[in-house]
Amino acid sequence: MNADDFPTPDVAVETVEPEALKDRIDAGEDITLLDARMQSDYDEWRIDGENVTSINIPYFEFLEDEIGEDVLDQIPDDREVTVLCAKGGASEYVAGTLAERGYDVNHLEDGMNGWASIYETVEVTDYDGTGTLLQYQRPSSGCLGYLLYDDGEAAIIDPLRAFTDRYLADADDLDVDLKFALDTHIHADHISGVRDLDAEGVEGVIPEAAVDRGVTYADDMTTAADGDEFQVGDTTIEAVYTPGHTTGMTSYLVDDSLLATGDGLFIESVARPDLEEGDDGAPDAARLLYESLQERVLTLPDDTLIGGAHFSDAAEPAADGTYTAPIGNLVEEMDALTMDEDEFVELILSDMPPRPANYEDIIATNLGQNAVDDEEAFTLELGPNNCAASQESLAGD
Repeated sequence: MNADDFPTPDVAVETVEPEALKDRIDAGEDITLLDARMQSDYDEWRIDGENVTSINIPYFEFLEDEIGEDVLDQIPDDREVTVLCAKGGASEYVAGTLAERGYDVNHLEDGMNGWASIYETVEVTDYDGTGTLLQYQRPSSGCLGYLLYDDGEAAIIDPLRAFTDRYLADADDLDVDLKFALDTHIHADHISGVRDLDAEGVEGVIPEAAVDRGVTYADDMTTAADGDEFQVGDTTIEAVYTPGHTTGMTSYLVDDSLLATGDGLFIESVARPDLEEGDDGAPDAARLLYESLQERVLTLPDDTLIGGAHFSDAAEPAADGTYTAPIGNLVEEMDALTMDEDEFVELILSDMPPRPANYEDIIATNLGQNAVDDEEAFTLELGPNNCAASQESLAGD
């Protein structure tokens, strides 16, 4: 039986919305999850947290009339259990079979797809430039984006295609004209929203240095070269060329206060250098990354905020709830930023995590070489981003 083709259970099962589950986790409630996906999917990507107990029992274990005692013994009967799967069909069935046996259960609406649809907005209160800066956070994959608005105009940095309508709605709610949509690079973990926003009348901006990778739509976009400036109200956004993670990586300095670094530097790690040229090209890319960090990023004032395009479970949010940090703090806390070049290259190549799921198809889509509809685009980017080098080896003691 396909995991999406389960009958509706005979017992009524309460549905939990993804946002409600996230709120409970954030509030520190003890949550018990029964993940009914296959073990391989569970091992790659799941809902975690210090106060989350997660149990993986694949849905097929519940298809028999007599469920094995070894299966039931794994499921607590003294607390509420939230069942989840990929899309919500299997979890409703599993929850129903458990409810019939007296368990206190509910199930997650739309499963992990619903979890991937959560997109939160937090103001960067430590930003001291002109205007207001918001950080978009996608907890399921750790994707981050930035909305700057000032004097009736706005710009979005690193938008996701899946949330194109959200950006337009947010601009309407703020009563601002969404003027620019800027990408830092050709992403390998999610589908960019720059082209979709451009089609809605927003000026799409891609790094000039990324065009040679085979971008098919460059003539329809504005390209950003090192030093180019984009005016949003009274706020200036400056393009800062920072290659390494990719040859086209370009950061954006927002009013000399926050550097949106894409996948070059995160608050807990630095970029991985192997997604464009593979293992053979990784050493040269790592050296290029070292030069960018030392010559273009770490030369900025210590109080300049760093805001990457991702965060991982190892990242600790700032007091305002954003994944941002001053450069000076990162230099103190991250050994990789004070090493010499050879040490740096050796370190980040020594412990590379798995590459993002479907990254080759995602890159081809973001280059415009592969056309996918909205549903396929959403499916391609499900899972962890894995765009950083290993956090464990890069952090200080």
